[in-house]
Amino acid sequence: MDLYSLTQAGMQYGDKVVLRNIDLKFTPGEFVTIAGPNGAGKSTLLGIMCGLLPRYMGSCKLLDREVKAWERRAFARQVSVVLQSVRIDFGFTAGQVVLMGRTPFADGLFESEQDAVEVQKAMELTGTTEFRDRDTRTLSGGERQRVVIAAALAQSPRVLLLDEPTAYLDLEHQISTYRLLRELCRTGVLVIAVTHDLNLAAQYSDRVVFLRGGELATDGTPQNVVNETTIRAVFHVDAQVMSEHGRPWIKYGP
Repeated sequence: MDLYSLTQAGMQYGDKVVLRNIDLKFTPGEFVTIAGPNGAGKSTLLGIMCGLLPRYMGSCKLLDREVKAWERRAFARQVSVVLQSVRIDFGFTAGQVVLMGRTPFADGLFESEQDAVEVQKAMELTGTTEFRDRDTRTLSGGERQRVVIAAALAQSPRVLLLDEPTAYLDLEHQISTYRLLRELCRTGVLVIAVTHDLNLAAQYSDRVVFLRGGELATDGTPQNVVNETTIRAVFHVDAQVMSEHGRPWIKYGP
């Protein structure tokens, strides 16, 4: 069974259609990146899938049930979401923020042994253990982003949806994050990430979905869809696409 399936999915704000006729299916263990220019509909698509935009058109199903029909706590036991604009304005420690990822499983006022295990594992995976007791307001943007990702992992999700997960990270942590997402897929987690970095997408993902003007431009393996023709059609940019260890590698410009 497909974990997610979208059929003629779309979104409209007033008279403006921002996403239309999206047909996609996603299975366990896939690493899928979604790319396209600003305004292509990437974040809107993710918003539909994570249940933030329930007035979508068409169909969007998780485990063969419409996303809008899921009870929110039950949905959160299946799907973790990392949005691009997450703010932490209160004096929580990094460890407390990661523990909040266990909220869908809470059964009382106190954390369980399983909560502690999952929090520790998530912080080790994201390299955030060293500032577990620090106020998140004292962390850099990249450190806070890693804490947010750790909180999502602490949910023990079957699906992880991310909007620009490496936007605030330095190069070392961009690469380590994509490697981590790749490893999660090997455990059966479906990972879907919106990105502007086509080289990272091409190097690590199983599929790249390109959106353009609110519509699906193409969808396939990096080897099949990350090419000069697609980049020119979707982004209006000239590029040279080479092969590096069997994966596309993009050089922009003449």
